[in-house]
Amino acid sequence: MMLETRHSITEILSRQPLFRLLDGMELARLAKGTVEYRLNKNEMLFHKGDVPRGMHVVMSGQIKLFLPSSLGAEKVVQMAGPGDSFGEEAVFLNKSCPLAAQATRESLLLIMEKQALCDALERNCMLSTALMARMCSRLCDLIDNMETCVQRSSAQRVAHYLTQMAPAGGNSYQLELDTNKQTIASQLNLAPETFSRVLGRLSREGYIEVNGRSVKVLDLRSLRQFGG
Repeated sequence: MMLETRHSITEILSRQPLFRLLDGMELARLAKGTVEYRLNKNEMLFHKGDVPRGMHVVMSGQIKLFLPSSLGAEKVVQMAGPGDSFGEEAVFLNKSCPLAAQATRESLLLIMEKQALCDALERNCMLSTALMARMCSRLCDLIDNMETCVQRSSAQRVAHYLTQMAPAGGNSYQLELDTNKQTIASQLNLAPETFSRVLGRLSREGYIEVNGRSVKVLDLRSLRQFGG
């Protein structure tokens, strides 16, 4: 992990959706307690049990947050992309990280120290509300993922996953899987080979067309009904 100094932290913060509510003075204060880091592909950001320096915000790239196991398997909990944040729970609760974090591609992050973030939240109730809404949304995503893994079959999990990425309007759409099939399979609590078999089945049954990481959903309504 490499410390970056090439950008204006204040300017970067002003472009992030979570901090657009802050004025120039508030942004400058928060920037003093914020650092910028670059990670190479597959580089670990932190391990489960580490003490976090602060809240992390992804500016570019992608970070995988996962539960490792002693047998080498992992359960992917969140894939954080540009604009996403993580690590708030460890910061506010003064606890070690419950998850491990690894860059799946070259990534650039902001890390906000706890005191700078808490001071900003105390001074700006709109920022507090926005951060609370973001954390509540992530909780809903976790519950949805739990429901998917517990109550749906393997094929239904994949179908549901594909329908979650549907754009507004239309009954067919093209999408690019934003990470490798092994990582997606882990999110869905499937073996990679099972994920590939299900894609083949959905393709044969006329729901989708698959070309590498490119997936075309041919009938969103039918696929959504299939996914439960």
